[in-house]
Amino acid sequence: MKNNNVKYDLQERLIDFAIDIILLVESLPNTKSANHIGGQVLRSGTSPAFNYGEAQSAESRRDFIHKMKICLKELRETQVGLKMIHRLKIAKSQQEVDCLLKECGELVSIFVKSIETAERNKTVVTQKQL
Repeated sequence: MKNNNVKYDLQERLIDFAIDIILLVESLPNTKSANHIGGQVLRSGTSPAFNYGEAQSAESRRDFIHKMKICLKELRETQVGLKMIHRLKIAKSQQEVDCLLKECGELVSIFVKSIETAERNKTVVTQKQL
């Protein structure tokens, strides 16, 4: 796990999170259940970095909010998968899973607030146009 002192750069934080997810999944045992859960966590845990990149080029505020909600959905899905990995104790390092769960929780909070702000700003813009 990287100690990322640049907590305000969300894109970099999401990339670091995706890399840490990849490293975790690569370290899981080669069993049917670990491969299944790992594959799901791999997809959902790397998706927010890509989708956030798309959100930065959104065609409208509505499109931006939609892409941000996809990031949030994927982060919540990742959270569930990480909890399963933690409870199954299939990771080589429970501490690594704990760190990923903490980071995932923080990212969920950031996206919830960002979406709320974007939706509030969308309403203000719409009211000004009337």
